[in-house]
Amino acid sequence: MGISKISEFDCIIFCVYAVEYRTVSGVAGPLVILEKVKGPKYQEIVNIRLGDGSTRRGQVLEVDGEKAVVQVFEGTSGIDNKYTTVQFTGEVLKTPVSIDMLGRIFNGSGKPIDNGPPILPEAYLDISGSSINPSERTYPEEMIQTGISTIDVMNSIARGQKIPLFSAAGLPHNEIAAQICRQAGLVKRLEKTTNLLEGGEEDNFAIVFAAMGVNMETAQFFKRDFEENGSMERVTLFLNLANDPTIERIITPRIALTTAEYLAYECGKHVLVILTDMSSYADALREVSAAREEVPGRRGYPGYMYTDLATIYERAGRIEGRKGSITQIPILTMPNDDITHPTPDLTGYITEGQIYIDRQLQNRQIYPPINVLPSLSRLMKSAIGEGMTRRDHADVSNQLYANYAIGKDVQAMKAVVGEEALSSEDLLYLEFLDKFERKFVAQGAYDTRNIFQSLDLAWTLLRIFPRELLHRIPAKTLDQFYSREAASH
Repeated sequence: MGISKISEFDCIIFCVYAVEYRTVSGVAGPLVILEKVKGPKYQEIVNIRLGDGSTRRGQVLEVDGEKAVVQVFEGTSGIDNKYTTVQFTGEVLKTPVSIDMLGRIFNGSGKPIDNGPPILPEAYLDISGSSINPSERTYPEEMIQTGISTIDVMNSIARGQKIPLFSAAGLPHNEIAAQICRQAGLVKRLEKTTNLLEGGEEDNFAIVFAAMGVNMETAQFFKRDFEENGSMERVTLFLNLANDPTIERIITPRIALTTAEYLAYECGKHVLVILTDMSSYADALREVSAAREEVPGRRGYPGYMYTDLATIYERAGRIEGRKGSITQIPILTMPNDDITHPTPDLTGYITEGQIYIDRQLQNRQIYPPINVLPSLSRLMKSAIGEGMTRRDHADVSNQLYANYAIGKDVQAMKAVVGEEALSSEDLLYLEFLDKFERKFVAQGAYDTRNIFQSLDLAWTLLRIFPRELLHRIPAKTLDQFYSREAASH
């Protein structure tokens, strides 16, 4: 009896069954170690079924032959080596995205927690994102208006920029973040017009807000603030609470940025991404590294933390041929107010400047306590000037910096020699220092100043000095803006 040959037209159906492994050999913190696994892949997603029937998700962190190390997003409590089964999916971690995510609240894993209907996905995207071709990147231009004078005038943020807020415990970084969310908008280009806009243009503007490791009080503050002030409709909120699994903090910013990339590059929106608190993210990274028994780097943080932070921060930017942009404002708290701590130190190397929140200003009841001297926006020059804000913007900013720095020096000298030994010019700088902090830096949490109001306020302060002391402003600009008559127009 002969065996019939299979012709090329015959259809062969292979039935592939998903293999479940009961080869858990150990649990270390948020990690599960598996033995005798066939063909595990790096970053592959696994489904873990516990003895009580509940399921959890994990991701392969390390592969060594038939051994796999899996990080479990929902925590490893209750996992044993007798009843726990693990199934490898062959997929990387993807998140559903949709334009309908605006106005919604999600947990750190991207599941809705606002009692609303489930999201109908328009696409499933890899949370690691795809790297942007450097030649396709467009230089960040045009300003995002925050409504805060010290940021808009002296540390202007360009669309597509990444600029962190350096804060510390007990400082009002949450209030500043909420204020930026309420007030942020786009500034229209002013083509050969003296028309003054009353505020940021809100069309086509969206905010993705990701909170990592925050307590319930902070989470409720953000939810309540967005809902009560009408900004929720353009915000997508991701909340990873302090009592949520630490490992979830590692994927929360990536899910938020994947959502932002979809809104920016597929829906054409200008997206502002606010990530708080990146120090909690770095601590989660350290915890996973310690569980893997890796050689620790500075202060126990893993040696690859710089690379890991870069995979988050470098997802900001603009792409040629796409209308949208992603601007990032990560917020991090410096332990013991130490700016040399690895998290702010490495962040400062990657990002394009920083905004420094100062404890001394906070102690003197000045809000927002932003110290402009250590603050910097490296891309400010491309976001301001004629046609984008106003032609005097750069000169005014330089003059404010110079006068404030001199005022600080005079204040230090006064503490040594006394006020009687100061010249009349020194006294002008002291007067400027006081008014600058009380009138320009200080503004209410619900006080929105557009860029033109902030520039006019800056000129009011600069008029404390005679023209000849304003060395950093060209005569042509002084002719137009210095006189009090010009201020009244």
